[in-house]
Amino acid sequence: MSDGAAQRDAPGSSLFRQPLQIGTKRIENRLFLAPMAGLGHIALREVIADFGGHGLLFTEMCNSRALPHENRNVSTVFRWRDAELPHLVCQLFGDDPEKMAAAASRVAAEGFFGVDINMGCSVSGICKQNCGAALLKNPRLAIRIIRSVKDSVSIPVFVKFRTGWTDDPGFAVRLAKMFREAGADALTFHPRVAPDRRSRPPKWEYIRKVKENVDIPVFGNGNVFDETDYRAMFTVTGCDGIAIGRIAVAKPWIFRTWTEGFQPPPDIYEFTALKMVDRLETHYETDVAVKLFKKFALYFAGNFRFGHSVYKQLCRGNSLDAIRENIQHVFERVQESVDRPNMNLFSA
Repeated sequence: MSDGAAQRDAPGSSLFRQPLQIGTKRIENRLFLAPMAGLGHIALREVIADFGGHGLLFTEMCNSRALPHENRNVSTVFRWRDAELPHLVCQLFGDDPEKMAAAASRVAAEGFFGVDINMGCSVSGICKQNCGAALLKNPRLAIRIIRSVKDSVSIPVFVKFRTGWTDDPGFAVRLAKMFREAGADALTFHPRVAPDRRSRPPKWEYIRKVKENVDIPVFGNGNVFDETDYRAMFTVTGCDGIAIGRIAVAKPWIFRTWTEGFQPPPDIYEFTALKMVDRLETHYETDVAVKLFKKFALYFAGNFRFGHSVYKQLCRGNSLDAIRENIQHVFERVQESVDRPNMNLFSA
């Protein structure tokens, strides 16, 4: 990266850089990476960490049935760098309280900051297993899972959830209260109904309703793409912090920008894409690394006005060397970037 990077006072840094107690632990930065399947892997987290400015990072969803016996050097999802453990939360999915507790115990034993229970994923393959957002249809089971996990660990227990399966904020509030009573130390709330992936905007006002009814930290999630968005989310919801997803994939330096005032130089896109290739190559076999880069590239291309063309060019070939050549070719000329992401790509 060239020396054109600069620092300034971040307009919203005071919103994020305030200490907060979560269970038995304290955090200094309230801007998190949201858990994302296929995207929040060790390579992305390392790129984000290289830029800095982040608070907690979350792993991808990890299967609670497999996790107690997972090998961190083999698993594509239950994999981490020791340096990130002090601010890394492992997300689990499952429908068996005992197996979820066993998985959480392994997470705690490895030294993670916390454990997160997934009750937000609405992908059919997860819901058909009675996991993710499907648990919102069975609050009694959801409560048993939280209690079982809480009883098995001393690290903070997070729960990420959606509004439910119908558009009823009252139900979300009742869930939040039950989650708190069951032992959750913090909640991450994505205010969309489970069947609605991204066809309609999240209803941020529902986050406020949840926040007003529980005495534990509540983190807002959903469609926060720029400084205007995060200021509005804090204002509308009164949330304790924000978990960002897709924009963190597109701009891994965004944490440093929003918390420290980092101004990215003109070569930030080429620099970041090449760094992602290098990190993927470090942590994965070639075929897996190529597959993961192509998932990353879809959101990364959302930075550009002609993002579909950029995406197609980045993804040619099936080797990391070919991808490096693609990146260099794409950025031989300046690509016209956009202030807000290309939602045709971000809707994937």
